[in-house]
Order: sequence, then structure tokens, then C-alpha cells
Amino acid sequence: MKYDLSSKIILEHTPERYYQATDMIESLRQKRFEKLRTNIYKTADEGVVFAAQRIAEIIREKQNVGEPCFLGLSGGSSPLGVYDELVRMHHEENLSFEDVTVFNVSEFFPVYDDERHSNAGLLRKYLIDKVDIKPENFITPDSSVTRSNVYDYCRRYEEMIEQNEGLDFVLVSVGLVGNIAYNEPGSQVSTLTRLMLLDIESKRDLQRFYTAPSEVPTSAVTIGLATILNAHQVILLAWGEHKSEILKEVIQGKVDDTVPASFLQLHKDAMAVIDLNAAQQLTRISQPWLVGPCDWNDTLIRKAIVWLCSETGKPILKLTNKDYNQHGLDELLALYGSAYNVNIKIFNDLQHTITGWPGGKPNADDTNRPERAKPYPKRVLIFSPHPDDDVISMGGTLQRLVDQKHEVHLAYQTSGNIAVGDEEIIRYVSLMLNVLDKFDTENHNLKNKYLSILHFLKEEKQIGDIDTPDVLFIKGQIRREEARTACHFIGLKSENVHFLDLPFYETGKIQKDVLSEKDILKIIPLIEAIKPHQIYLAGDLADPHGTHKVCLDAALAAIDELKKESWMKDCRIWMYRGAWAEWEIDHIEMAVPISPEELRKKRQSILKHQSQMDSAPYLGDDERLFWQRSEDRNRATANLYKNLGLASYEAIEAFVEYKQK
Repeated sequence: MKYDLSSKIILEHTPERYYQATDMIESLRQKRFEKLRTNIYKTADEGVVFAAQRIAEIIREKQNVGEPCFLGLSGGSSPLGVYDELVRMHHEENLSFEDVTVFNVSEFFPVYDDERHSNAGLLRKYLIDKVDIKPENFITPDSSVTRSNVYDYCRRYEEMIEQNEGLDFVLVSVGLVGNIAYNEPGSQVSTLTRLMLLDIESKRDLQRFYTAPSEVPTSAVTIGLATILNAHQVILLAWGEHKSEILKEVIQGKVDDTVPASFLQLHKDAMAVIDLNAAQQLTRISQPWLVGPCDWNDTLIRKAIVWLCSETGKPILKLTNKDYNQHGLDELLALYGSAYNVNIKIFNDLQHTITGWPGGKPNADDTNRPERAKPYPKRVLIFSPHPDDDVISMGGTLQRLVDQKHEVHLAYQTSGNIAVGDEEIIRYVSLMLNVLDKFDTENHNLKNKYLSILHFLKEEKQIGDIDTPDVLFIKGQIRREEARTACHFIGLKSENVHFLDLPFYETGKIQKDVLSEKDILKIIPLIEAIKPHQIYLAGDLADPHGTHKVCLDAALAAIDELKKESWMKDCRIWMYRGAWAEWEIDHIEMAVPISPEELRKKRQSILKHQSQMDSAPYLGDDERLFWQRSEDRNRATANLYKNLGLASYEAIEAFVEYKQK
């Protein structure tokens, strides 16, 4: 089974020469806007191999001249693949760490002995304990570092690095605010190892690993920017589209203390190693026409014209030859003869994405429609990672599919139980106690169970404690009944609502298990039973606690197992995005308009999920409630279409088709 198909999703084909230049002149042209040397790889796996090989080369170079090697390595998720590759090289290619000293570049403070949620713990788990490094050669802050001695410890830590003439190599990743090794925005280029207060955005990013906000670290011991810049070599890692915006500032922006990673532009031997998704906002990928000749296709032309409309403030049909020439798009004039010809082509292309019939319009010409007319009605299967993503992300489209008489099935992939606050349970259990006292006063077993649950929540449970199985069950049931209520509200049959409770999620903790065959085997029978003509999946990889990506991988793995079935070959797969982000307009393949009345009904559907209103513990770094985010996003998409000169709608939900390989 294939467990990571989501990482293979590429919305448009990017010619390899845009990121792997064929000669020096081409390389200079492609990188003309970049101030930090950058290697772009098609996948993170390829970038991981490059970074690991570079570290191995440095270790072996030092060994060949009989010198020790000093590495500065970081925790976090981005470098873990590099450590896996180094371990493989240790076992299969005789890479020895016997003369290597590893400095942990940052550690949360205060430091705890159990290394829970610590960078040292990650380094030990993924590298230190799996290779032949001497225990004394792993240098990291430990629990002996206290408030009273932390400043002296930081000075000694820096001295240990300096006495070896600095680090031979530093491996860091970039945070969402441009921080590296927890050198937060505002850090100066002269800073050395020190105690650093974490930026509010860094703490929000860490929230996904902790049960409660009060558990999130507020500070860290970190090597400074001067320490990093004094290293002989530095590699900055970044994977995934959620890093693309900050990477553009780091690589193409000015050196600025508001983006500490930008100081790497000043290093004589620093480079960024990133995958194609993380490179999306770099000019050579996002606007390749600005750096040289393009391999034009329909997708890239649409992307260019949407960009040109944004730059000029004009709708598509008002763009002129002069606009094209002044913005580096003269190639299109040569290909199509005039701005008018290109304008009409892209206007019609975008017009054809709009449909009020997401399941296909029966008895209609579907030549230029995003969905085929037949068969009608269709069997539709919608996967929702949590028991509310369906209405948040595609509630209007869901309503239309039901109203247009398709056989719609909803599959909730996880219970969502950890996203229910304790106060919700206390309220419901107290209600059940009152009902029990009224109608079944002799049921002492059930009464004792309720009292035990209340005692645990009110008296015993401490911050960070895992809920008992009974509490998790009730939290899961609350999410189920809210989902059923929302489905009933939109007219969906109760027998068409499916709760999968995928095993990877059911840990009771923020940290979930890895995706496994057990998860996929719960999905396959459902797809086989329905034999859908349409499948909708959550393609939102910017989910702050990662469940959406795992659920997408689970569904794609199941689909991949069934792709040879004859009925699956007649199934179209559409990806929606949730409250965290929206598809770029140049990628949208189906746009479903929503009227003001439909938008209000969508809001009411979302509000049926009462436990996920302002008390939901994982709202992320966006203070708007889910229904507000959803409406703002849908209205913004409609506004983009209007600004391009197309029809003006109240709101639009957008979809991209997933092509099976």
C-alpha cells in the first residue's frame, strides 16, 4: 500500500529545467531574484538524500585528515528524514560517527529529564541512539540548567563551540515567521547562545503538539545568529507549501531582523534545500516568464493571465498588448497573435469552471462543464477528516448534491474526540445525571459511572493528562450526534452517514499514530459497497494539527488499491480545501456558486457543531470562528472571479480534480 500519495500531488507540471538548470547560464537566469543559494527538489525525499550526503561528506573529509567533526543539528519535523538517511548510511555504507560531536542547536526551557516534547529527545530517537556516536559527544541542555544558572550555561555552551573554531556544519529548518533555531523575529546578527522568549506565532505553531495552551513552552535555549553564521557550512531545510510564503522572504527578500533566516544570505557557504511545494512562491516557479522563456501550457497561461490581472488591476477582457509587453508576457502575443486572443481563451477557460451542478447537469451538453452529465443521479462519497469539515469546506456543494437528487454518502474519517472541551462533557454528563434521577433512580451502576467521570474531570485531571476511555467515548458521541444533526438539517439520509473512526487517530493524545494498513482497510469496504461515481476529499495540507493530511493519505491509499476496478475507472475524484486555505484561482477546475440563502443555510449547518464553536481547543492561529472563516473564504473566491470580469456571486466553493496515476 502507498501511504504518502498526498506528497505526490502536483497541481501543475513544473518543467524540471525551472529548478534543475541544464547549464550555468540557465542557472543564473532562473535564480536572478534569489539572494540565498537554493536547491529545489521535486520531492522532499530527494532533498533529504542531498542534505544527508553533504553531512556524510563533511564527516568523512574530517576523518580523512584525522580531525573531529562538530555538527549543529536541530529537532522539529523537517530534519527527521535526513537523520533516517544518515542512520541508513551508517548501517549500509559504514558511515561512522565515532569522532563526531553533535550540538543541539535549540532546546525548550525549562528542560525536563523525560525529554518529552524536546528537541534532544527527537535527536536521540532518530539519530544519536542509532549510530556509534559517543554519549559524551552529544551536547545538549539538560535539567541541570535552571533559572539561576541559565545565563552562565549559555556562555559555557558558546565557549564549547568557539574552542573548536565554530561548528563545521549546521542543519536548521525555518519556522513560519522566518525564525531559525528559535532565533525569533527581532534577533540581531551579533547574537550568541542565549535564552530566547518564543514569539507568539512560534507558540501557536507548537500548540499542535500539546494538550493545553498552558503546556506550550514560552522560551528556549538557542544558539545565536552569529553562532550559525560562524559555522563553516549551513543548510536550511523546508518542505511543503505551508512554508512557501516565508521562504520567498528568506530567499528573495531583504536581509531583515524581522525574518531572522534572511541573515543566511550573508553567509559564504549557506544554502536552502527545499522541495517543489515549498518553492511555489519563488519567482522562477510562480512567475517563470519573468526569468526566461517558458514551456507554455493551458495551466501556465491561465496562471500568467490571472497574475497579470492582479498586477494591472484590470479584468481579463480589458488586458492590452501593452500590458503583456510591459509585464514579460510578450511570448504569449507571439504565440496567439494578440492580447484579445489570449484574453478570450482564458476568460472562457475560467467561465467553464463555474457550475451550479456539481454532480453534472442531466440532459445537458457537458462538453465545457467540469462534471459529466451522465450517469444521473450519481452515487457520491464525501470524506470528511473531522465530523464538521464537510459542512465547513463544501457545505453549499453538499446541499446542492442532495437537492439535485444524487445518492450522497458522508464518511467521517475520525471521531474528533480530542477536539471537545472538558466543559462540554461536564455539561452533558450533568444533564444525563439529572435525567437519570428523574426516570431511572435505581440505576446505580450508570449513576456511579457518571459521577466517576465528573470526579475525574473536576478533581483528578491535570494539564496534559490523557482522558479516560469513558470520557473519550462521550466526546466522540457528542461529535457524532452533532454531525448527524447537521446531516439531517441538509436532508441527508441517516443510513448514508458513516463513521470510520480510523485507528491512527484514537490515541487520546495530540500525537497520533502513523498511518497503517488498519486504517486503509476500514475505508476500502465502504468504497466497494458504494461504488461511487464521484469522491470528494479534503485536500487541505495546511491543517495546523496534521490530521487532514493523514486522512487524505488514507483515502488515496484506499483508492489506489481499488483503481483497477472497472467501476473505479468511471469515478472522478474532487479535492476541496477546509477553513485553513483555498485553492489558487489558476488551479480551480470546478467552482460552485452559492447564493445568499445557501450561504446562510451553510452557516446554520456549521452551527449544528456546537462543541466546535468558540470552545474548540484547536482553532489555530486564526481568531475567527469556523463559520466566519468559511464565509470569508468563499466570498473571497467569488470576489476573485468578479475582479477577473466574470459573473458576480455571493460566494463560491472551489475544487481541484485528483488524477489517478
